Amino acid sequence: MLVSNPRPSRRPSLLHSIKFTILASQLTTEYQVQNLTLPSRAQRKLSKLHLQDLSGEAKKRLKWFDWHRDHGENVSLTCRHFGIARQTFYRWKQRYNPFDLASLEDRSSRPQRVRQRTWTTAEVLAVQRLREAFSRWGKEKLAVLLLREGVKLSASRVGRILSYLKSRGLLKEPLRRSLARRRQWKRQYATRKPRSYEARAPGDIVQIDTMDVRPEPGVVLKQFTTVDVVSRWSVPTIASNATALLASRALDDVIARMPFPVKAIQVDGGSEFMAEFEDACQEKGILLFCLPPRSPKLNGRVERANRTYREEFYDCSTATPTVAGFKADLLAWEHTYNHIRPHQALGQLTPAEFLATFNPTSNQEDLSRTS
Repeated sequence: MLVSNPRPSRRPSLLHSIKFTILASQLTTEYQVQNLTLPSRAQRKLSKLHLQDLSGEAKKRLKWFDWHRDHGENVSLTCRHFGIARQTFYRWKQRYNPFDLASLEDRSSRPQRVRQRTWTTAEVLAVQRLREAFSRWGKEKLAVLLLREGVKLSASRVGRILSYLKSRGLLKEPLRRSLARRRQWKRQYATRKPRSYEARAPGDIVQIDTMDVRPEPGVVLKQFTTVDVVSRWSVPTIASNATALLASRALDDVIARMPFPVKAIQVDGGSEFMAEFEDACQEKGILLFCLPPRSPKLNGRVERANRTYREEFYDCSTATPTVAGFKADLLAWEHTYNHIRPHQALGQLTPAEFLATFNPTSNQEDLSRTS
């Protein structure tokens, strides 16, 4: 007798048991991955060791995903809690591998292709030699000096070579000395330069100023700095004090060493430019213009020269810190300043080169304005 529609057995078949076991195993694996759980005790210990090697940024990102897992995997809530953008969270979620915590570290931003160095060893040595000889000169001046030696390098390439030398500690730079605060001198009102008087040629106006020289603590010397406003020709004189008598002697040096006649001198209201100095100017027939009080900007040429002497000569000098010790080196530096050092205000020419090409009838830029 045949029985239709037999009652199914409640006992699962072997095939169903195998399928259920495989499905349960897959669900367990997926659950472990979603909850960022490592499958074994050894791997959990290994992850703790890796956690110690993580950077601060990587640990902060790991907190994002821990908090995200513990709060229902709500992305919006996680981003608001940590104050980050959703794009940032999703970008790091794609990178994150729970079995490799290093995936939370920043990737290198180095370009796949970088510019290769194209300069030669001879060029590097040439730049290094000139920079160590003139340690306060930048890439623009060094490029001009290299061109004079037949080495044609752009200023930007010279700058890259200098950066290369500095990064490898191959450049010997002098230590910058700390300078004491300069004494504030009282100004006195005197005759000002007439508005109609302008410097059109070398010697029309020569600016003179006094600079404190402090090579060592407790040692204070004076320098009378002289600069022609048109050609930038400079004559420095080192002295023990800033007195009117020593200033008049510095005036004799200016007249003797400048390659053109001096017609007028412009000074501030310091007491060293009175008495004997004023009498000396009157005897030599030189006009004397005195600036109003608190107006160093009107003597800008010589003020800038003071900085040049301070940074490029005194900060780098190893001479004995006395008048006699500095005198010979200062004369050599005067030649460097007037015949070797390129001047940006002169189109990278030296004062000597500018004088050689100066034409008072040509339409040149007026470099003599001081107001």
